[in-house]
Amino acid sequence: MKTSCFTVSFAGLWGQHRLSLEESIEKIADLGYQGVMLMGKRPHFSPLDYSLEDCARLRDRVESRGLGVSCVAAYTNFTGGLSSPEVPFVELQVSYVEALARRAQALGGDLIRIFTSYEREGVPFTRQWEITVDAIRECCDRAGEFGVRIGIQNHHDIGVPTKSLNHMIEEIDRSNLVAMYDCWSVFLQGEEIASNVRKMAPSIGFTTVADYVILPRARYRPELVNYESVSPPAVQAVPMGEGELPYREFFQELKAAGYDGWVSYEMCSPVRGGGSLENLERYASRFLQYMKEKA
Repeated sequence: MKTSCFTVSFAGLWGQHRLSLEESIEKIADLGYQGVMLMGKRPHFSPLDYSLEDCARLRDRVESRGLGVSCVAAYTNFTGGLSSPEVPFVELQVSYVEALARRAQALGGDLIRIFTSYEREGVPFTRQWEITVDAIRECCDRAGEFGVRIGIQNHHDIGVPTKSLNHMIEEIDRSNLVAMYDCWSVFLQGEEIASNVRKMAPSIGFTTVADYVILPRARYRPELVNYESVSPPAVQAVPMGEGELPYREFFQELKAAGYDGWVSYEMCSPVRGGGSLENLERYASRFLQYMKEKA
């Protein structure tokens, strides 16, 4: 398996130390990664800021440091415009994904990460599912013109349980569609790891990794002189191997299924120890050590 780091880790979105896209690429190369996953929005790789000519120069920078572009990450929510139907919200997102696909090709990459949709109240689930499936199908068709795949990350509400995601991929029915299947999502939903990895194995084309501890919550009830449980628990990012996620089992199943693709590390939330560059570097280095020793 090949190691990648997601530039969102250094984008400063949670009050952490911020590096530019170019600085992030240099940092990821210095740390010893094989690839870089680009955050497809500001302050990093927005198509508004990077022309195809800019991408050619960026590709030179990436390749000169011995890196490959593992993925370009789009940020989508195809049901997000249901409250304003006069705005072509889905069309805007498909156009955005297409623009990133053009740039991925120019960078020598071949994968765009997308999200599905957040479920909206007051709209039939079947309608939301249909909107999402149709939008992803069009994203696949347009990205395919550039030799680029679309990857669904199991992140947003629609299709996030493994059975639903598998069904969605089958319904979309595009040869350039893969699952970007992440252990943390499966675990936090309470799903069984091994059998679900085996179920999804034919579709898995990428995985993104972070480790977490689960922090139970409780609320004091003075009239009872007692506590009540609060659901759901909180989750906090910790260095790789110090959390509760069953990554050994996850990677064992991926290997058994013959997966030999990208494994991309991310710091996509506040992390224990704070957001200094020194701490972020420690986390990113710890992931590489974990992959070398235990994965």
